[in-house]
Amino acid sequence: MFGFSIFMNEDLSAKDIQYIKRMKQAGFKGIFTSMHIPEDDAQAYKKRLEKLGACAKANQLELMVDISGEALERAGYSFDHLEELIHHGVTGLRMDYHIDNEQIAKASHKIKISLNASTLVEDEIEELRRMEANFAHLEAWHNYYPRPETGLDREYFLKQNQWLQKYGLKRVAFVAGDAQKRLPLRLGLPTLENHRDRHPLAAALELLKDDTDEVYIGDGDLAATTIDQFENYLQWDKIVLHVENNASAYFTSVLGEHDNRNDQSPGLIRSANARFKKVEQIHKEHTEKRNKGAVTLDNERYGRYMGETQVCKKALPAHPNINVVANVIEKDRDLLDVIYSKQKFELKEKEIK
Repeated sequence: MFGFSIFMNEDLSAKDIQYIKRMKQAGFKGIFTSMHIPEDDAQAYKKRLEKLGACAKANQLELMVDISGEALERAGYSFDHLEELIHHGVTGLRMDYHIDNEQIAKASHKIKISLNASTLVEDEIEELRRMEANFAHLEAWHNYYPRPETGLDREYFLKQNQWLQKYGLKRVAFVAGDAQKRLPLRLGLPTLENHRDRHPLAAALELLKDDTDEVYIGDGDLAATTIDQFENYLQWDKIVLHVENNASAYFTSVLGEHDNRNDQSPGLIRSANARFKKVEQIHKEHTEKRNKGAVTLDNERYGRYMGETQVCKKALPAHPNINVVANVIEKDRDLLDVIYSKQKFELKEKEIK
């Protein structure tokens, strides 16, 4: 499952509501928000949470709220009456480290509770067991890291996820957005440091491969083209790559849907469909060095291989039998690393604005 973030530093706008509807349409299933309230703004935050909760309910979306006990009380709620939060559309609480395990165990019998997956240790889990927490309502959500150089190391992350799996805890992590990034730094909100500037879909698919059950967009915005790419993956299991013509006469020949071959190559994404297409005579042109993201077409000099379509996952030398007809745009090249065996993909011409 994929989810996204909406932050409550301002009133929920018509634009926010449209974004929520679009993300739901694309296939996202949940919203994450944070409720760390300035002292003079408690009632405003309460109204914002209730409006966001109503919007989540209307769109059948889960709503996980990151909150401290102090902020909960300032907004007029309490752990003794969580039913009011549930009534307003909140489906889960991510607990601040100031909230003790006794309170967490008690709350877990009323609502879904997120533990801090990035820092959780065995003693805490055992204490929750002794306190008879409802483990069916416990999940493990990793932190996101606004400051560069502070995100998690992949090896530690994977080890932590594998350990959490032993306890049957759902593991959730974040990737950075690629549009309006969150203040004050605007440098992305990823869980892993090496995902800070990575394409959000590529980062999300890498997290799933690393034993993550759900992925949320940490920042409060995604570019429209990126939402489309998530939608294509979630609805049709297809990765869309935007490409630019390399001044080739054969550009349109490579556009459209392809399947990566089952017997995948370390350096190439090889279209399983191309060899079955009826092709015209392909003359030699643009037989230049193949950079990462080069889309190639074998020309007539390759005999029976003429018409073979490939996308380079790494730089390769020029070859007289291979035309470079297009290039995947720089932003989408991260996606080449997550097109695995038998993955459907589409080469789509980049829109010129």
